[in-house]
Amino acid sequence: MGIIIRLLITAVSLWITTLVIDGIDLTADTTAGKAGTLLAVAVIFGLINAILRPIIKTVGCGLYVLTLGLVALVVNGLLFLLTSWIAGQLDLGFHVDGFWPSAVLGALLVGIVSWVLNALVPDGDD
Repeated sequence: MGIIIRLLITAVSLWITTLVIDGIDLTADTTAGKAGTLLAVAVIFGLINAILRPIIKTVGCGLYVLTLGLVALVVNGLLFLLTSWIAGQLDLGFHVDGFWPSAVLGALLVGIVSWVLNALVPDGDD
């Protein structure tokens, strides 16, 4: 049950990000299409973060220490762009236009909104 709640929280975070940040587009015609696209992109985003983030942190731990963690913003932006690219390959209506204005801010906003929602909503593991 906790995984489903986290998936829904990530989908809501992605939806809020598409509303707030220019350059992150959700191009589905219907409400059901938008919800389905957001859920699919949330799955992609979750898989990318689960698989690649630990590898990147392990390999780049020196950069994390050297930059006091600021390289995490760049890594998060790149992972967000990768999510957009994979969504494009799967013909999902989710697109991130650029790196600095869209991808980095989008990844930061998704992280903040997800953190707040995870703190507010019990996921069954609590």
